[in-house]
Amino acid sequence: MNMKYNMALAALVVAGIAAWLTGFVSQQAVHSETLAKDAVTIEAAAAPTAGGSAKIAMPEPILDMIATADIERGKAVAKACAACHGFENDGKNGVGPNLHSVVGRKKDAVAGYSYSGALVAQGGDTWTYSELNKFLWKPKVYAPGTKMSFVGIKKPEDRAAVIAYLRSINNAPAPTEAEIAKDKADLTPAAEAKK
Repeated sequence: MNMKYNMALAALVVAGIAAWLTGFVSQQAVHSETLAKDAVTIEAAAAPTAGGSAKIAMPEPILDMIATADIERGKAVAKACAACHGFENDGKNGVGPNLHSVVGRKKDAVAGYSYSGALVAQGGDTWTYSELNKFLWKPKVYAPGTKMSFVGIKKPEDRAAVIAYLRSINNAPAPTEAEIAKDKADLTPAAEAKK
């Protein structure tokens, strides 16, 4: 037993010396120099001008499209969501919460579902048409840190169709003229800045 102990100790000493020697030789072979100038320069975003604030990318306003959007198209686009979400009344949660009655519901209100801290941190706001539009456009921009891995729905017509489908499965009222006007006022300058 004493021989095995000696062999193990010798192996550790040899491994330590080999690691130290490898580090020493690599330091001698590669000379690191401090650069006078960065090899790659990353430009910072432009600061806001005196005339306004910096432009933040946002989706196009779509509330005026919801009333006439094709519900069947929305149902077809929403099939991508079905991998993680259910749409049935009193349906079970999947990887994501059940989306039946999502329009007008509090953001973290589905019983038995553990929401990501990103949505919980936003507070108990409701899923309005405008909030759904922003979330479906790019979930990770809307709620940084969300556990939803979906990249979003790029086409405004598709987002409007999905929201119209979600509206149809819980008989939510159509967006009011005031909501449509507010949505356009909030999102139009950002949408024009993207062009």
